[in-house]
Amino acid sequence: MKKVLIANRGEIARRVIRTLKRMNISTVAVYSDADKDAPHVKEADEAVYLGGSPSSESYLNQDKILDYCKKLGVEGIHPGYGFLSENASFARKVNEAGIKLIGPSPESMEVMGDKLSAKQAVKDFGVPLVPGVDHAITDVVEAKKIAEQVGYPILIKASAGGGGKGMRLVQNPKEFEEQMNLAQSEARNSFGDDAVFIEKFVSKPRHIEIQVFADQHGNTVYIFERECSIQRRHQKVVEEAPSAVVSPELRKRMGEAAVAVCKACAYEGAGTVEFLLDANLDFFFLEMNTRLQVEHPVTEEISGLDLVEWQIRVARGEKLPKLQHELEMKGHAIEIRVYAEDTLNGFIPDIGTLNRYRLPSGPGVRVDGAFEEGMEIPIFYDPMIAKLVVWGETREEAMDKCIDAINEYEISGLNTTLDFGKYVLQHPAFRSGDFDTNFIKTYFSDSNVIYEGFQNETNALKAGIEQIWDDLKKMDETQFQSKPITGTWIKVP
Repeated sequence: MKKVLIANRGEIARRVIRTLKRMNISTVAVYSDADKDAPHVKEADEAVYLGGSPSSESYLNQDKILDYCKKLGVEGIHPGYGFLSENASFARKVNEAGIKLIGPSPESMEVMGDKLSAKQAVKDFGVPLVPGVDHAITDVVEAKKIAEQVGYPILIKASAGGGGKGMRLVQNPKEFEEQMNLAQSEARNSFGDDAVFIEKFVSKPRHIEIQVFADQHGNTVYIFERECSIQRRHQKVVEEAPSAVVSPELRKRMGEAAVAVCKACAYEGAGTVEFLLDANLDFFFLEMNTRLQVEHPVTEEISGLDLVEWQIRVARGEKLPKLQHELEMKGHAIEIRVYAEDTLNGFIPDIGTLNRYRLPSGPGVRVDGAFEEGMEIPIFYDPMIAKLVVWGETREEAMDKCIDAINEYEISGLNTTLDFGKYVLQHPAFRSGDFDTNFIKTYFSDSNVIYEGFQNETNALKAGIEQIWDDLKKMDETQFQSKPITGTWIKVP
């Protein structure tokens, strides 16, 4: 494989280009109108124009991407994440064109791309499942009966998609029909399919995912776990590896379950098996993402591996560089997703220009970024500016080092999630490891944050006044001129 096209943009395109260059593989970037001056375009050996700024006119244009591959002699396509990375139809077209997709087979994507087919595939391999049903439901009356059998509270989930779309929490029978209709409507609008399924709602759930890798020779490994419970809108904002609550014994059981999921769909390449971990530390299969994850750097930092390089080697037909007994974990890593978002206003995108943009640096500090100073964050795509990744010998060291890196990070011109990341890292619940996916709802609602800020300011003011009063009481009255103000003597300069 001598030439690879990266069918993506932003920080993941740059990340893939770095590894390909180190492996002496030629790189082809693609871009839209909005990205014509983007760093990934300049850093690739070649770059080709796809079309207008909307992804439907550019990064999702399958035929145009394949036409460029044929013209330029491209042998492999790296899809990154998002866009076409989990599109089985595109994967099939790539194979038919005689090009290697750096990822799993279309069949694996199809099995794991639908939550119900994924459940059906893994249940015969002894993988724990959340209590519920493993078939699609469209009839409200039937669904309500099933909900009563499973027991409230329950989750209604879209069968054909993820990312929190088409998902509704139902606490009791009275609100079931309304939430079912809302879930179906959103599923239909997002995925063109209104089928849903029902699961028992897991109390105090933590989102733990296992990085897996499989080659074409029957070898499969798990590369430890990532803690991804700090989420907004069911999407991750802060990730770390390893988890503060996963013991070596639990890690082994979850890892072996993740490997079983790979076996269930004849998997090849990099993937992530996601689990819910409940308050009793029992885990349940959630879904599998058939691609490289946004948060893969924290796994790289604790394992010393280049996961993109592993992807390339597997796609070339090589065996996995290491087997399970050869993998070692060292230290702790934390990733803060730096989004252009207003965190105190519901995490809504805050598009603007990076008037000032200076990155933190130092031992154990890594920034995978998409932009440079002076660039505008386009409205057409995910508003992620960069990923701040920090490694430390211990979890406490990693947290403290990450706070220092956030303080050093300079961004002006728009709001970002850096302050939220600092809030999380300083919060007692996070530092103790006692948190779950409800962290934002519990601790970071607008009223909570405003009250906490007010309380901190009030306490500081109160402490300052008390200190001044104590100092005054210790001083002799003769040091003051006779000028009473509300009953208190003050020294006149």
